[in-house]
Amino acid sequence: MSKLGLTQRINSQTKWPLYNVAQTRSIEAEAQATLPAYTLMQRAGLATAQLALAIAPHAQKIWIACGPGNNGGDGLEAAVHLQSWGKHPIVTWLGQDEHCPVDAQRAWQRAKAAGVTFAQQIPEQFDLAIDALLGIGAQRSPDGVMAQWLDALQNTAAPTLCVDIPTGLNADTGEWLGPAKSGPTNSQCHTLSLLTLKPGLFSADGRDASGQVWFNDLHVETTQACSAWLQQGITTAKRRSHNSHKGSYGDVSVIGGASGMSGAATLAAVAALHGGAGRVFTGVLDASARHAISAAHPPLMVRAPEDLNLQTSTVVCGCGGGDDIHALLPNVLSSSQQLVLDADALNAVARDTSLQSLLIKRSARLKPTVLTPHPLEAARLLNCTTKEVQHNRIVAAQQLAQRFQCVVILKGSGSIIAGPMQTPVINGSGNALLATAGTGDVLAGLVGAYITSNHDVFEATCQAVFAHGQIADEWPSTGPVLDAALLAASVR
Repeated sequence: MSKLGLTQRINSQTKWPLYNVAQTRSIEAEAQATLPAYTLMQRAGLATAQLALAIAPHAQKIWIACGPGNNGGDGLEAAVHLQSWGKHPIVTWLGQDEHCPVDAQRAWQRAKAAGVTFAQQIPEQFDLAIDALLGIGAQRSPDGVMAQWLDALQNTAAPTLCVDIPTGLNADTGEWLGPAKSGPTNSQCHTLSLLTLKPGLFSADGRDASGQVWFNDLHVETTQACSAWLQQGITTAKRRSHNSHKGSYGDVSVIGGASGMSGAATLAAVAALHGGAGRVFTGVLDASARHAISAAHPPLMVRAPEDLNLQTSTVVCGCGGGDDIHALLPNVLSSSQQLVLDADALNAVARDTSLQSLLIKRSARLKPTVLTPHPLEAARLLNCTTKEVQHNRIVAAQQLAQRFQCVVILKGSGSIIAGPMQTPVINGSGNALLATAGTGDVLAGLVGAYITSNHDVFEATCQAVFAHGQIADEWPSTGPVLDAALLAASVR
C-alpha cells in the first residue's frame, strides 16, 4: 500500500494498516538487525525536515523541542538538515550528553557539529514548531520543563509538526496520558507517523491532537499482520440495473418510536430508504403517531410492530423504543434474519440475561447481528464503566463482538467496527456535527440498508459507517449544527 520512503498524506486510500506499540517495536527491531546503526534515525530526521518545509515552506526560524530519548534524536537529526538548507533551527533539548540513548547522542553531536543553535528557553518568535519531546514509549504525562514546552507547542498560533505521535498521547488508544485536553490543541497541527501508523492517532483524543496525519515507513517493509485498519474511503456503489424493481433491493423494517420518541424511528426509516433499501416498513410503538408519520413520509410503510414480517426483512430495532421495546425483543431476536440493535434495544439486552442468550444464539443459527452502542451503552453491555470503555476503545469493541458474536460499531471519535475473527476497523470519516441527537438513529437505519444489499455484513457495516461520517464531512460549515440530525436526507 505504501510507497517506500515517501511521506504520504493520510486521506486518500481506502484502508491503511495500523500497528500497535508492541508490533512497532518488533518491526523496528527487525529493521535495525539488518541495517547499519543509526540508519532509521537518519531517515526519520530527513523525513521530518522535508515535511517541515512542505507544510511551512517560508518558515525561517524553526523551534524544535527535543526530549531526552530517540524521539528527541529524530528532532535533532531534522535540525541538521534544516540548518544545511539555510533555515534557522533553534533546539531546546532535555538530553544530557552521555546519558541519552546512543542514537540520540549521535544526533546531538551531529547537530552541534552542523552549527545548530541550542537554547535553554523557548524562542520568543518562531515560524514553525516541531514537537520531538516524547514518542510511543511514553508511560506518563510530561511534567516540569517538558510540560511547559508542551503547553507552548499546543497553544502556539504557528504551525506545529509532531514527530511520530503528539507528546503525551497513548499511541495505542488515543487517550492522553495525563489530564484530558478540552478540545483541539492546535488548529495548524500536523503529525508525521514514522515506520508504522498507530491506532491512537485516529481514535478518541487522537483525532483532535494529531491534526493532519502523514506517514513515512522509513523504507521498511513488514509482513506482520496489523492490529487494526484505518478506513479512509468506501467502495463505489454499483450502478443499479434498469431491469430491476423495489423488490430487488431488499426490505428494512424499523421497530421503535415509543410515546414521545417517534422521531427516532422516523429518522432511522428515512435513512434506510435513502441508503438504498427497496422498501422500508416502520413499526411505530406509539399508535397515535403512525398517521402523522405516514402523512409526512409517504414512501414509508407505517405499521404496528406486530404486523411486520420479520423473517423476510432486515430489522432495525430500538430507535426511540423506550422500555416498551423489551417485550418485543424475544421475537425480534428469534425471528429476524438480519438485525441491527440500537439504543433502547441495547439497554434492554444489557439488563436481561435471557435476551443476551438469545442474541448469542443468533450467530450459531447464521443470523447476523450488528450492535451500534455509544460508550455508555457499551459499558452497560460489558458491565463496566464508560471510562473503562474509552480507555481502550478497540479492545472494548472486540470484547463486545466476541461476547455476543456480533458485528459491533462502537460510536465516537474514530468509531470502531469489530467482529468475531475480524481485524477491527477505525472509521476515518465524520466530525463533531455528529454529536447531535438523532444522528445515531440515522446510522442505524443506514446500516440496515447497507447490510440488506451486501452478503458481507462486516464490510457493509464498515461502508455504512464511513458513508454516514462522509456526509457530515461534506456538510456546509455555515449551516445550522442541528441540521446534522437530518443527514438521512443527504444519504447517497
